[in-house]
Amino acid sequence: MALVDKLRIVQRAAATGAQVHPLHRDEAAPALISVEQVGKRFAARGGAEAFSALDDVSMQIRQGEFVSILGPSGCGKSTLLRMVAGLVPADGGRILLGAEPITAPVADIGVVFQTSNMLPWLTVGANIRLGAKLRNVPRAQVEERLPGLLETLGLTAFADRYPHELSGGMRQRAAIGQILLLEPRVMLMDEPFGALDALTRDRLNVELLRIWQRSTLTVLLVTHSIHEAVFLSDRVLVMSERPGRVIHDVMIELARPREPDQVKGDPLYGEYVSVLSRLMGVF
Repeated sequence: MALVDKLRIVQRAAATGAQVHPLHRDEAAPALISVEQVGKRFAARGGAEAFSALDDVSMQIRQGEFVSILGPSGCGKSTLLRMVAGLVPADGGRILLGAEPITAPVADIGVVFQTSNMLPWLTVGANIRLGAKLRNVPRAQVEERLPGLLETLGLTAFADRYPHELSGGMRQRAAIGQILLLEPRVMLMDEPFGALDALTRDRLNVELLRIWQRSTLTVLLVTHSIHEAVFLSDRVLVMSERPGRVIHDVMIELARPREPDQVKGDPLYGEYVSVLSRLMGVF
């Protein structure tokens, strides 16, 4: 069955509210991250009622995949990401990195948040080195990796600048650099470009994709942007209203490596945006 025909089936199913299954999946490939029937409930506090943020969430992400999560505001996307990072405990179920349970932050998983956490009294270079210093990465190893990383991120000329001297986009590049310097197996990204203007966001998406395409990094991205998810991802997971759970899993079969003009000129790009818009209830 042609991919266009598969997409039309998905569109019809989305229009009628039917369950949409993955377009395809290699079930034999080992999962790097496994989320198995996970839930999260927050207790009542300060007059606010208790509520369930997540319920029976299951998903698998394989080594080297780029997976995005879409869903309505408040559905638990960021909570799920923090649980995968080991920052928030799960209430039931389990989360694995390979065969090992994730119950606390681990060296193989790095996190990039929407707001840069750079220390204002340190230079850009010192901020990027900081994570490696806290992880006791040998200094010689750090100094060997850093020049190439700064060049990749377009920050070579700004290594001795301070965060307040950088634009928001450049600060986010530095935040990504801090994670990449640690060479994790997994990078989790919680709307890292959400606060940036559209042009800067598009540029950073291109840079992120080029960095990922040259690596073996596994990326899990939380985003509100359907276009961003389609451009970057191998798969897009769609979550329900709160309590959130994964209700759709769509494989993005656009050729790689991807360049903006090539991808956005491909009719399939528009098809995927249309499919996901229907799944999200946009129209």
